[in-house]
Amino acid sequence: MRSFKVKLVAYFVLLSLLPLTAAFWGFSTVAARAETGRVDARLQAGLRATVAAYQEELAAADASAETLARLPVFERALVSGDRRAIGLMLARRPNLTVVAGGFRVGNPLPGAALRRVSVVGPHGVRGSVIAWVPLDANLVRRLQSRSGLEADDRVILIRGGAVAAGLPRRAPIRVSPGSPRTTKIGRTRYRLLVAGTLDEQRTTTLGVLSPQARIDAANWASERKLLLGLFGSLLLVATLAYFEGRSIVGTIRRLVDAARAIARGDLAQRVEVPGRDELALLGSTFNEMAGQLQTRLDELEEERARLRSAIGRFSDVLGATHDVDQLRRMIVETAVEATHATGGALMGEAGDLVRIGSQEGSERIEVPLHAGRISFGSLMLFGDGFEEDDRMTAASLAAQAVVALENARLHRIVERQARVDGLTGLANRRHCEDQLATELARVERFGGPLALVLADLDNFKDVNDRFGHGTGDVVLREFAQTLEAGIRDVDLAGRWGGEEFVLILPGTDLSGAARVAERIRAGRADRVVLTAEGEPIRVTASFGVAVFPDAATAEELLAAADGALYQAKRGGKNRVAAAHETVARP
Repeated sequence: MRSFKVKLVAYFVLLSLLPLTAAFWGFSTVAARAETGRVDARLQAGLRATVAAYQEELAAADASAETLARLPVFERALVSGDRRAIGLMLARRPNLTVVAGGFRVGNPLPGAALRRVSVVGPHGVRGSVIAWVPLDANLVRRLQSRSGLEADDRVILIRGGAVAAGLPRRAPIRVSPGSPRTTKIGRTRYRLLVAGTLDEQRTTTLGVLSPQARIDAANWASERKLLLGLFGSLLLVATLAYFEGRSIVGTIRRLVDAARAIARGDLAQRVEVPGRDELALLGSTFNEMAGQLQTRLDELEEERARLRSAIGRFSDVLGATHDVDQLRRMIVETAVEATHATGGALMGEAGDLVRIGSQEGSERIEVPLHAGRISFGSLMLFGDGFEEDDRMTAASLAAQAVVALENARLHRIVERQARVDGLTGLANRRHCEDQLATELARVERFGGPLALVLADLDNFKDVNDRFGHGTGDVVLREFAQTLEAGIRDVDLAGRWGGEEFVLILPGTDLSGAARVAERIRAGRADRVVLTAEGEPIRVTASFGVAVFPDAATAEELLAAADGALYQAKRGGKNRVAAAHETVARP
């Protein structure tokens, strides 16, 4: 995609794709819900009409039974028990059954909806006329014709958890009266709405359904229209982006041609960019740049003075770093460049040497680097000829270099004081905390063990109280030397506070840390400290050991080691204890 126009078209198409896709999804969802809602509303209206028609069927059967029961001739036949006469009357009323005394004329179909009308005479109930409505396919067809549903919609009769009528074949169905839902009957999906069970038959109910395929087809038709709109919108965006890109590319091409002309030395070249947009501003700026190039050529002779000004700001650069080696190299490189020397060197008091370029030349400039009584060596520059300005520049650079080197020296002193305990020479608490955090981060990333040992001098307060703090300081320094002698170069010993010390042992497990602590404990127990009066003092120490990953954080490691240390103290002192377990005793 080297063409900017193609890139611009692709950019705008991709930029428009997300909102257009979101709009397509939103509209298609709304359209699908609208179609489903329309079908649901039709099914609800159809179900209400179906149930009303069913009630009318029951009412008609009930009226027929009521009419028969009130006929005098029927009452006489019922009183006399004339079955033949009753049978003739029921011939024109096939959906009626008469029950009286010990006989019955006519039998209702199994599963039909029944309505009973009692025949009452002077002496009480003479019998009953039972009206029944067959719950079968004929009833469903009549209800279908009166439901107001569309041709593809169906009224169904559900009995015992299966479709009994209304569909070509009987099929099981999950009955759930209430709101419409999509269900699968056989291999076909329908939108179904079911009424409550019929009062006359508790295992039977009515429902209406519509093929889900019609809803899906309507939704797909809406989605096709929306897709056409989406593609049309993308095409329109791509077309607009193409013509806009073409206009931009034409303007950029004119700027490129003018820039090439100026690169060939034609400083009179200008570019015309109509309009007030950013490209027009770019063209105007380009023309200003072309006009200023000639002026800049005339100002090149003044760059030597500006170079001296830049060298004057060299001190700011030197003050930004405290790395002595980097400072020395920067001093020599800047001095060689500023004085046009062929090479240079910086000889330190310790004999270390920094060399840049060739060390040969007919002339040499040597400037000592002193800050009071402290010497940082000498700066030497080599070349075939130096002017007085070069010597002044070298002296100025040397003065600024001395300030930077002195700052670096003081920074190292302060940094060491901030990380080392002044009495024992071990790492101070802050340094230990930083190192512990660093080692924990390392083992969490790369794995491996990490041990932490807390050590505490036993009965140290008695030493201070009896022999004085001077002797106590000697005991602390002696114990610090014992700690340093008992660990590796990769380990760290530090003073945690007062008479409490800490060891950080990378790559060491619990047993290894316990052995290190036991070796130091034994070494401390065997050594004797003499007071100023020559009186021997024997001071022992107790140790607590904890390891990662048994304790996962710095706080947990310290707490575990501290708990082990208190365990060692309570166990009689002068011993090593690990978290939850004593691992060494004197």
